[in-house]
Amino acid sequence: MKRIFPAHAYGEVPRENCYWPSTLDREASPPARGTLNADVAIIGAGFTGLSAALHLAQDGADVIVLEAQDVGWGASGRNGGFCCLGGSAASETILRRMYGEDARREWCESEMAAVNLAEGLIEQNNLQVDRHSDGETMLADSPKAARGFEDAAKKIRQDYGLEAEVIPGDQLAQNGMRGAFHGALNIPIGFALNPYKYANGLADAARAAGVRIFGRSPVQRIDQARGFSLQTPEARVQAKRLIVATNGYSSDDLPEWMHGRYLPTQSNVLVTREMSDAEIAAQGWSSNQACYDDLFFVHYFRLMPNNRMLFGMRGGLFSAPWADRRMHNNIRSHFERMFPAWKHVETPHSWHGLLSIARDLTPYAGPIDTMPGAFTAISYHGNGVAMASYAGALLADLAQDRKPRNLYPQIMQTPPKKWPLGKYRRAWFWPVYGAAWLKGA
Repeated sequence: MKRIFPAHAYGEVPRENCYWPSTLDREASPPARGTLNADVAIIGAGFTGLSAALHLAQDGADVIVLEAQDVGWGASGRNGGFCCLGGSAASETILRRMYGEDARREWCESEMAAVNLAEGLIEQNNLQVDRHSDGETMLADSPKAARGFEDAAKKIRQDYGLEAEVIPGDQLAQNGMRGAFHGALNIPIGFALNPYKYANGLADAARAAGVRIFGRSPVQRIDQARGFSLQTPEARVQAKRLIVATNGYSSDDLPEWMHGRYLPTQSNVLVTREMSDAEIAAQGWSSNQACYDDLFFVHYFRLMPNNRMLFGMRGGLFSAPWADRRMHNNIRSHFERMFPAWKHVETPHSWHGLLSIARDLTPYAGPIDTMPGAFTAISYHGNGVAMASYAGALLADLAQDRKPRNLYPQIMQTPPKKWPLGKYRRAWFWPVYGAAWLKGA
């Protein structure tokens, strides 16, 4: 495999203290063995691959999922659990300039459709995902940002037809949001969940529909002969169609089309021990809303129903044991600065993982044009719970040569351009991160 982070980033260490696996006891998926055949082979058992598999199986397709580790091992099982609007990192202005106003509005509609699709999957399959939060809340880190919330609420009404609620800074404490913030904007769509339970719930639903899911089965080679032939350490899988659903854990040579079309970046998360009611009261943060702030190095956080606080932020540029320690110390310092009454509260769970960024800052779901019959979806920019689930449903239809039943926005139909610098493309982050740090963002 040709991956652009050091091997450490793709190993067990960054995940070993992840909170989510401790909430669900699962048996490992068996590895693929022997010669196997399917209508569709899917590489990757995350939200994208599992959603695609479930939708395909419900249509009667014979599906095999090949996962290098196990269900939800990558970003799908170690993210912050925000099922919300998002998927693109491009601003409104950029989207309008690149695609036009009609396409931008279509994209907004698809964001809402993605949240609704994920919610439908949870309800239809009775998935137990520890859901909480009524929408999500953006918090202002400065008076200037807070002053922009009224206009932001109007824009949300125009783009999504939603009535966002503005909370002035002097009313945050009475809403259980006491902290160094200057106002809040409640956006009434989306919710928080346990992403590991969601991923494994999708896997169970897919298995019940007939999908075969194999773990510890990394695809080492893809050949095109009478469809697709995929080689794993112990199996050869022959399929008519192929879906590549590996996102930030992709390889530049599986297939070669992926080379340079995604840029992995790290995100860090920590979770506290369970706190007492007195500790919650001391900080004055009792809201169960899924929250994030307006900084470049965005903080995302939520008080879960069991009184554990989840706190995440963008990670560092390097991957190694020393870098892990530095990233943990950095995120811990941010946590203590934002919630000073919890400085004494231990954070036994601290981990990180890889998400993917596209050069044009928009996600893609569609064909791999150099491999007829192969499809991929990639780059959700840290908002993959809803959008990856949605992309999987789109791919399921495309792999069956049918027009997607869900809205298929033009923005997601545009193949990602290649990042310059090839395997050294992580260097693009250095000046961007450096400038943001100097600004204190």
